[in-house]
Amino acid sequence: MSRPGDVTVRDAHFPGRAPIDSYGLGGFRFAGMSHHGGVLCLPSGIHGWVARPFGDLTEQDFARVVAEASGFELLVLGTGATLAPAPDWLRWRLKEVGLRLEALDTGAAIRTYNILLAEDRAVGAALLPVD
Repeated sequence: MSRPGDVTVRDAHFPGRAPIDSYGLGGFRFAGMSHHGGVLCLPSGIHGWVARPFGDLTEQDFARVVAEASGFELLVLGTGATLAPAPDWLRWRLKEVGLRLEALDTGAAIRTYNILLAEDRAVGAALLPVD
């Protein structure tokens, strides 16, 4: 039984598509809410994601993206405060499931994602936070 003031931690998920309103301080604001850490913006909604350095990401970190690949065509990857090239393993894995990849710094990735979302394009985003 929970008591007043207890915090319940749930798998972070917003069940819809929404533009990213702002970012920084290690998180994102969207749909009148905020999330600390990275986010995946996919056909099933916006999900909490990893918050580790880009170079430490593994194929497992993209499992949800791969699972939902049939629902969109382009993944915009926000690599953090600076642009980092996507590793070959990621490009090949996403290509195998029919996704194109565009890696940008997180700010540029958000702007690109928001524009494509407003145009009702088949886009998803994987965004690492910026401090």
